[in-house]
Amino acid sequence: MKYIKIVGLVALSSISGAAFADTFTFTAIPDADESKLRTRFEKVAVYLEEKLGVDVKYVPVKSYSAAVTAFRNDQVQLAWFGGLSGVQARRLVPNSEAIAQGYEDQFFKTYLIAHSSTKLSSSKTFPDMKGYTFTYGSKGSTSGRLMPQYYIEQNSKQKSSDLFSRVGFSGDHSRTIAQVQAGAYQIGAVNFKVWDKALKEGEIDTKKVSVIWETPTYPDYQWTVRDGVNSKFGPEFKAKLTKVLLEMKDPDLLEAFPRKSFVPATNADYQPIEKVAKAIGLIE
Repeated sequence: MKYIKIVGLVALSSISGAAFADTFTFTAIPDADESKLRTRFEKVAVYLEEKLGVDVKYVPVKSYSAAVTAFRNDQVQLAWFGGLSGVQARRLVPNSEAIAQGYEDQFFKTYLIAHSSTKLSSSKTFPDMKGYTFTYGSKGSTSGRLMPQYYIEQNSKQKSSDLFSRVGFSGDHSRTIAQVQAGAYQIGAVNFKVWDKALKEGEIDTKKVSVIWETPTYPDYQWTVRDGVNSKFGPEFKAKLTKVLLEMKDPDLLEAFPRKSFVPATNADYQPIEKVAKAIGLIE
């Protein structure tokens, strides 16, 4: 069996970028259960190493902010970011580029889910959620926080802190589903792909939790490459990396994300995310 090189799950602040001078490293935002992320990106590490012809390491991180920090400090040269974390990273490292996104990431959306005790049901009309308890995902999540907060506040004409009796942050989409299903929070915001995959795999009790509303679509996840990779790994490395990501066709690899395929992306695709983040005060 091929040995897969993985750097331990750490905060990353103590790792020197120079340690990876001869190794191409990448990370991903921790948007789901850690074991699922390891399974997903261990496969990606093998694929990239075989296609790129360089030593490749996947670097797990504990938080969205740690992923951005690793990218800023050149501890990783590539990252699978959400819309907001990608914008943050590229602002910190000028000339870095979004190079590929999932087909579905062109028109991503968030589900609002509710515990059965609320008696709320699926509707195209924005629901009356006044006084309920509510959880977002990670504070830095596009689909778990940024966009649902924006649409909730646009539709309710209130700050979410005023609309709900209590607001929390679960940390990731899997935990949001678990907490609402258990009744720890009455309503939550979740990435539609995580919900759909969990539903398909029988991990959701629809008698206890269901989708009550979905947001309009927006651009989300993408692969962002750090400026300077060509000087480290060869003059055509960025182009080769982009081609390799776009040619990822293995159904097993794609299902791990889960995505239908990868398509080209540019920084300009994420201007709507930057605009919303500025509007609600998450970035200046």
